[in-house]
Amino acid sequence: MSAILERTQRFCERFGPRVPILLAPMAGACPPSLSVAVANAGGLGACGALLMRPEEIGAWASKVRSETNGGFQLNVWVPDEKPARDPAAEERVRAFLGSWGPAVPPEAGDAAPPDFAAQCDAMLQAAPAVVSSVMGLYPPEFVARLKDRGVPWFATATTVAEARAAAAAGADAIVAQGAEAGGHRGSFYPDLGERQLVGLFALLPAVADAVPVPVIAAGGIADGRGVAAALLLGASAVQVGTAFLRCPEAGIAPAWADALARTAPEDTTVSRVFSGRAGRSITTAYVRAATNASAPDPAPYPVQRGLTASMRAGAQKAGDIDRMQAWAGQSAALGRAEPAGEMVRRLWDDARALLE
Repeated sequence: MSAILERTQRFCERFGPRVPILLAPMAGACPPSLSVAVANAGGLGACGALLMRPEEIGAWASKVRSETNGGFQLNVWVPDEKPARDPAAEERVRAFLGSWGPAVPPEAGDAAPPDFAAQCDAMLQAAPAVVSSVMGLYPPEFVARLKDRGVPWFATATTVAEARAAAAAGADAIVAQGAEAGGHRGSFYPDLGERQLVGLFALLPAVADAVPVPVIAAGGIADGRGVAAALLLGASAVQVGTAFLRCPEAGIAPAWADALARTAPEDTTVSRVFSGRAGRSITTAYVRAATNASAPDPAPYPVQRGLTASMRAGAQKAGDIDRMQAWAGQSAALGRAEPAGEMVRRLWDDARALLE
């Protein structure tokens, strides 16, 4: 117990939170209100800025700072190479999606994320407590700029090899993301996202033994038992995503929140059918149909995300969980519909009681 608490205390003193509970940076599900509640309870807030323009990143940070003195991390994806387009294959996907929503025009696949370099500039200007990465490593030039500003870099890794590469590239801490995690898999290489599904209990101690920097455990942690187990396996802190989604501050669609409460571990699926990148979601009717052998292969990211945009928007408006992009980790049902601040305190209090 003493050694574990000393390790978590060193982490907190270095990176700012009062307790070693971090909100996961979930793109599209990290409103300022959620980070404010987590930070005010002593944790570290977060924003998944994947789809945000530079001015939106700045506005998000300003809003959070106006309501808390706590810290937060800003996170973006490291972009892949421009995907190869296959009009015939996209036509098959569009025809399939037409049975799940409105007709999908060919230009829907042209959707692209905001400019990565501009997002990096905006994150530096926002001066967060931490900048984090997913889907790869930041370019050396940006890493140097982070270090010049004294901003720590948390790099997400899904394998030991990725963790070693991140540490060698200058990461200040490694987020070891187990396959249990909800949402997109943080694999450096798109084709490995569905193949290298390493669970957190195997990944975490191996990463902790392999790198000289603190390790943050992520994936399937939703109660004090998970927090305590992660710390015993070598983590200095934990990052929690899905469990926070039922908190009122998250503001997700009621149909999604309700479904999380009844989602067993086996009721989730890792697939590319929403965005073209592997991600874990509730196994809805659309997911079952789109992963059936008779369905067309999804287009690459971000083409698939553009093609499914109309279906996803319509499902959100209608409250239709069967067509909704309902990301969920395997411990979804352990989350509670309680204020986020209460969840932070409960997770840490329960973990400490178990460790003692």
